[in-house]
Amino acid sequence: MVNPLAIDVRGLSKSYDDRKVVDQVDIQVAQGSICGFLGPNGSGKTTTIRMLCGLLTPDAGSGTCLGLDIFKDAAQIKRQVGYMTQKFGLYDDLSIRQNLDFIARLFELPQRKEAVDACLERLGLTARQSQLAGSLSGGWKQRLALAACLIHQPRLLLLDEPTAGVDPRARREFWDQIHDLAAQGITVLVSTHYMDEAERCHELVYIAYGKILARGTEAQIIADSGLKVWTLQSQGRGQGLAALLTPLKSSPGVLSVAAFGNAVHVAGLDENLVLAALDKVRNDKLTITPSSANLEDVFISMIATAPDNFTLDKIRTQVKS
Repeated sequence: MVNPLAIDVRGLSKSYDDRKVVDQVDIQVAQGSICGFLGPNGSGKTTTIRMLCGLLTPDAGSGTCLGLDIFKDAAQIKRQVGYMTQKFGLYDDLSIRQNLDFIARLFELPQRKEAVDACLERLGLTARQSQLAGSLSGGWKQRLALAACLIHQPRLLLLDEPTAGVDPRARREFWDQIHDLAAQGITVLVSTHYMDEAERCHELVYIAYGKILARGTEAQIIADSGLKVWTLQSQGRGQGLAALLTPLKSSPGVLSVAAFGNAVHVAGLDENLVLAALDKVRNDKLTITPSSANLEDVFISMIATAPDNFTLDKIRTQVKS
């Protein structure tokens, strides 16, 4: 049985000063799944998330969030969604408990003390409940922010780059919590720049310059990209590879050139063009082998071929005038 859609929006658009920040975006996310929302800075991720949770009104589009109309039922959607912003948004001069009690008051929760107690226990915050939020490390602030998102028992979590600035251990613990929540039927849409986090999502949506460029599972996106990748390795722990990066990046047909430890990945869609570029840098100390694309190869290549919405909007303005 296919899970019903927690998010089902089509043609979502938003402009600021005649610049399209989100342009005809379609997103469908099944209930209880974790959807990774990826894209470069300024791609429209945060604007899309804010439209989904009722904080922004779309200029165009239609659809539902948790079965509620994104235009008519924005107020009801807000009460059933937990939204975690990029920047820590709670009060530094209040304790963990006081912050959660304040959020519980905003949602007018009955039996407020019991709700705060349960939330503290759920996120492992009970022992620190009297500590001021401003004195917490990045990982504990993140945990408090997630607790604040969950205290009203939302059906959908919208997380906007929630692990930025936290250490690897805190990131892993956070993702374990997210998977536990999804197993309980809570839907999660999470934006991230980390490829290892993207790999932990059930499905992915990639947005650039306001438009969706790819969607599906990690395996589907890599397979559908049609990307051809070669790995370059040099004798002497990668010495000499740095000098090849600039000429390869400027070669016709090469969409992505990225260093990975002591190796370099070179990717493109046209095999002949990429091989021609590689022929120009071949030497007896360089090993060149075909390899498989990873998500980073795919997404960097997509950016290379995606039209910049700032440039497109500038052209539109010039045409109109």
